Amino acid sequence: MTTTLLLIYAGVIGAAVGSFLNVCIYRWPAEQSVIRPRSRCPGCERQIAWYDNIPILSWILLRGRCRHCSTRISVQYPIIEAATALIWIGSAAAHGPTLEALRAALFLTLLLGIAMTDAREMVIPDQFSLGGTAIGLLMAALPGGYPFLQALLGALTGYVLLWAVKLGAEKALGKPALGVGDIHMMAMVGAFTGISGALLTIFLGSVLGIVIGVPYTWASGRLAPKSTYLPLGVFLAMGAAVTWVFGDAIVAWYIAWIRA
Repeated sequence: MTTTLLLIYAGVIGAAVGSFLNVCIYRWPAEQSVIRPRSRCPGCERQIAWYDNIPILSWILLRGRCRHCSTRISVQYPIIEAATALIWIGSAAAHGPTLEALRAALFLTLLLGIAMTDAREMVIPDQFSLGGTAIGLLMAALPGGYPFLQALLGALTGYVLLWAVKLGAEKALGKPALGVGDIHMMAMVGAFTGISGALLTIFLGSVLGIVIGVPYTWASGRLAPKSTYLPLGVFLAMGAAVTWVFGDAIVAWYIAWIRA
C-alpha cells in the first residue's frame, strides 16, 4: 500500500469514526443508546437518509440544514468528523500501517470525545473512560504492542493518584472536589501512556487548568454565576494529547535538566 493510499484510507475511516463519535458525544451523557433510534433531524424528527449522513460532505452539500425542514444542523458535526479524520491521518503518517498507529488514533479519538462531553455537559461518560481503559489494556496485551505491565501500572497510577488528590482536596476544602469521571479518565490515560505519561498528563492538565480554565470560569461566573465549575477533563485531555506527542521529549529534557 502506498503512503498516499494509506493516508486516504485513514482519513475515510477517521471521518466515519468521527461521525459515530458525534453520536456518542450527544447521547452518552444523556444515557441514551447510540444504536437506536437512528439519526433524526432535531426539528422535524425525520430519519436522516444515508446519503444525507456522509461525514463532512453531506453537511457541506446541505449547507448545514435539514433537507426536509431546513432546521440548522450544528457545525459541531463536520468539525468533529474532520478533526477525527486528521487524527487518523496523522497517526498513519507518524506510524505507518502498524498497531501503534491504531493505538494512537483510538487514544486521541477518545480524548476528543472526553473533551467535548466534559465541555458541553460537565460529564465524562464511563463508556469513554472505563471503555477506553479496557481498549488500552487489550491493545497492550497484543503481541508487539505497548508493554502490558507498563499499561497496567499506568492505569493503576492514574486512578489511585487522582483518587488521592480528590480525597485530600475534599478534606482540605470541606466540600466535593474533582469528579469520579476525571479519575476514571486518568486510568484510561495511564493504560495508553504508562506511569510517566499519567504523571505528566496530570501535571500538564493542572497547569493548563490554572492558566486557561480558572480565568475563563472566573469570567464566565461573573456573567453567568452557574458557569463557575472547571471542566478538568478538557484540560487533562489536552495534557494527555501533548504527552502522547511530546511526552518522551519532555521527560528526556526534564531528566537532563535534573542531572545538569
